[in-house]
Amino acid sequence: MTYVIGRSCVDVMDKSCVPECPVDCIYEGARSLYINPDECVDCGACKLVCRMEAIYYETDLPADQQQHLADNAAFFSEILPGRERPLGSPGGAGRLGRIGVDTPLVSALPPR
Repeated sequence: MTYVIGRSCVDVMDKSCVPECPVDCIYEGARSLYINPDECVDCGACKLVCRMEAIYYETDLPADQQQHLADNAAFFSEILPGRERPLGSPGGAGRLGRIGVDTPLVSALPPR
């Protein structure tokens, strides 16, 4: 089980959640943040501080945001545009820095 960042983060990226994550598993795309499901320890610290109310426990995702569960995982398991291989579990977002690309789902969303 994991936490998931939904639609409210797209084009906003408040980032109040990032420093609260004890395992540094919130990565930055171009238009949204993504939680690595393999690195997340399900503590919920990110959800408590998210001012956009964009973070959900995976079983609490609203019906109209269910696609974000697979999408957050795809950010790490699929090859993103301009990259040679999937991100996988790099062991911390701070070490890697801004990724600067998004999944096809987020890229296709209209700007806010």
